[in-house]
Amino acid sequence: MKKTFLLSLFLVFSLIVSACSSGGSSDEASSEGGSSEGGGDTSAPLDIFSWWTGAGEEDGLKALLALFEEKHPDIPIENAAVAGGAGTNAKAVLASRMQGDDPPATFQVHGGAELNEGWVAAGKMEPLNDFYQEEGLSDKFPQDLIDMVSKDGNIYSVPVNIHRGNVLWYNKKLLDENGLQAPTTFDEFFEVADALKAKGITPLALGDKEPWTATHLYETVLLGVLGTEDYGKLWTGELSFDDPKVTKAAEIFKKMLSYVNEDHASRNWQDATQLVANGEAAMNVMGDWAKGYLVNDLKQAVNEDFGYVPTPGTDGQFMVITDTFGLPTGVENPEGVKQFLSVLASVEGQDAFNPLKGSIPARIDADVEKYDQYGKDTIEDFKEATLAPSLAHGSAASEGFLTKVNQNVNIFVTQQDVGQFTDSLVAAAAELK
Repeated sequence: MKKTFLLSLFLVFSLIVSACSSGGSSDEASSEGGSSEGGGDTSAPLDIFSWWTGAGEEDGLKALLALFEEKHPDIPIENAAVAGGAGTNAKAVLASRMQGDDPPATFQVHGGAELNEGWVAAGKMEPLNDFYQEEGLSDKFPQDLIDMVSKDGNIYSVPVNIHRGNVLWYNKKLLDENGLQAPTTFDEFFEVADALKAKGITPLALGDKEPWTATHLYETVLLGVLGTEDYGKLWTGELSFDDPKVTKAAEIFKKMLSYVNEDHASRNWQDATQLVANGEAAMNVMGDWAKGYLVNDLKQAVNEDFGYVPTPGTDGQFMVITDTFGLPTGVENPEGVKQFLSVLASVEGQDAFNPLKGSIPARIDADVEKYDQYGKDTIEDFKEATLAPSLAHGSAASEGFLTKVNQNVNIFVTQQDVGQFTDSLVAAAAELK
């Protein structure tokens, strides 16, 4: 997997260098679609590329594809999802295809740096300004979300969902039986964790077999300590990783790690979620795709078997991860892709996909009644919360920086040397300049 991931990084880097040296850029493309003007081959099948192969996410994708086939039976469509590696395998395949000028019709990409500093900077995406205008989408998504899929005045993809990263899931029975409340501050977390540990219960489940999961936990601690504004300054260089507040977050992260299951390195995020569902651990920090797994795979009931609160210190803040799809340059059937994006962007499309995926709709006018209580609560929170881009999921910073952070976080999980960790993050931050 490591070789595959490095290959992916190399190919993406090669694309960006190639784009920069060619004398052209996506900024020069007109907002009318650049090289994809015209209908192209309107009979060409659409391969919809993603890494959605697990429970919940696969169900949501199939529902979306079925809706498209119902509305456009004349346009052939293919589920081209690639399994494994929490998207790592898919990203490697995608990089190879894009390098070989064989782009899929459209592909899953996280809004933010993963889209803008990767594929847009490489000149591999067509702007969708006219599409947004024709579809009347400009006021259907929050402006902050549109900004995450825009670069240099052009919009490059359509969000299909919103995931919240800063969620603490807990086993209701375990906490109730021990007279404990779900913690909302770090002090409360450590009080609850000490009480559980004293009774032989693992307080916090972690599965960091894949490197991003420990980074996911760390970024929620950063957000809880720094708040949205200072957290955002990390990615612009306005706040250094050796700032005392960042060091404080590392100390809290270190302390939290003392309460996790001993076999964390051999487990993935689903395993960690299952520990909570089975009552083998009390709490878990994970994005709300975990809810889809709890409900669809583990048959757990919202607010009966499990509960949820924002991670410590992050009430009123929303770590946002958005899955988006755009129009790659040079596809055979650009008009067919736009038809797919139209369905994906519609209220009907978003409400077909998100209740099964475990996410909430990106549109502000979706039908709230189609969502369970978690979905309803999260939709309301999203309206009022300040938004923070996820580092662990490619929205906050470049892939090169994230790779180094993942490496350093995983070293820290083993060695827990705050000074060394701080120095490594300061060195890695050169990627942000």
